[in-house]
Amino acid sequence: MTNVAGRDRTLRLAFASAVVSLVAAFAAVGSTIPLFNIYRAEDGFTNAGISMTVVAYSAATLTALVVLGRLSNHLGRRPTSIASLVLLLLGCVLLLNVHDIGILIAGRLLMGLGAGLGSSSITTYIVDAAPARPAWLASVASSQTVMLGLAVGAIASGTLVQFGPWPRQLIFLIVIALLLASVALIVVSPETATPMPCAWRSLRPRVCVPVRVRSLLPVAAAVFLATWAAGAFYQAFVPALVEEQLHTRSPLVVGLVFAAYMAPSVLGAPLGGRFAPAAAQRLGMTAFLAGMIGIVTAILTGTLALFIAATMVAGAGQGIAISAATRGLLHGSTLADRASIFSAIYLLSYSGATIPALIAGHLSNTFSLPQIALGYGALALIATLLTVIAAHNPRTDATGSTPPGE
Repeated sequence: MTNVAGRDRTLRLAFASAVVSLVAAFAAVGSTIPLFNIYRAEDGFTNAGISMTVVAYSAATLTALVVLGRLSNHLGRRPTSIASLVLLLLGCVLLLNVHDIGILIAGRLLMGLGAGLGSSSITTYIVDAAPARPAWLASVASSQTVMLGLAVGAIASGTLVQFGPWPRQLIFLIVIALLLASVALIVVSPETATPMPCAWRSLRPRVCVPVRVRSLLPVAAAVFLATWAAGAFYQAFVPALVEEQLHTRSPLVVGLVFAAYMAPSVLGAPLGGRFAPAAAQRLGMTAFLAGMIGIVTAILTGTLALFIAATMVAGAGQGIAISAATRGLLHGSTLADRASIFSAIYLLSYSGATIPALIAGHLSNTFSLPQIALGYGALALIATLLTVIAAHNPRTDATGSTPPGE
């Protein structure tokens, strides 16, 4: 009994350390967004250039997921999590002095590599160490901590850029300290995976999910692609939209608007845990679509209040849908499955962030931002229709057990 209690305490430490580390990792990613307007105004960066930084970040993340996604199964969760945090830290160091688009792209590339490795290793660490109850906690913590980190980073950055000293550097200095603290937490936390030999073989690109949940992938892909595409839209284009269409140049407003999309995702996710995965995905994507319609309407009419309200609705909807899709794919997973599953989840997610952003970046010199927003709204409509029509729950196992929430 004493050994069980001691193991529970050490797992709680690992769970807390992994959650804090994932928040820190994506706070680093989100911290750049309120600075985009400063780079545009003071250094002459274009919307197409800013969009390319988003593409560079996402492409680096995809590369890390494909090549390094299963590495934590072989080296352990702790060393790969620490490596991801160090890559993010190096990206922050590079971004301390940005006056050229190439430096911004290079810094975001390093962040993308760190975020990609962390998306598989730290999230898997969270699921390994998560308490068994409530049943939805593992999927919510692993999928929504990312959104929380992005929101925290954007708000903190916007506040410091507008009101603090050293607007280009202070947020990165703070994030560097947070990343170092996260590394220290991981160092003192227990390992949850038994290292396996032949780590080099895991570097061969291979992403898969167990056969038992493979039928869930088409709808899950629609959910991840559409919602993460919207997140990339907020990163690449919302700073310019806030200034040009909604008539404010405040970095804090940029941070708050981005956080208004990410933070409600964290609040919506536990709500989705009350429903079966298929029902939660339908509910979440319907709310997401309603929010996107409101966002496009607000952009066309230049209404900031409607834009923020619709952003919050879309954010809550994505939280419900993403956590439900993640919960479905994790149904019945083993410790060895999880790194591959999260690699697949984030491969789909960052594909959704990368491909539309790449297309939109090329089109930004031809089409207006409201027209580009309409394109993202159309993507949300297609994904929602597919989800409503085709979403279904994981199959029960031989004992008749069902996924959590059913």
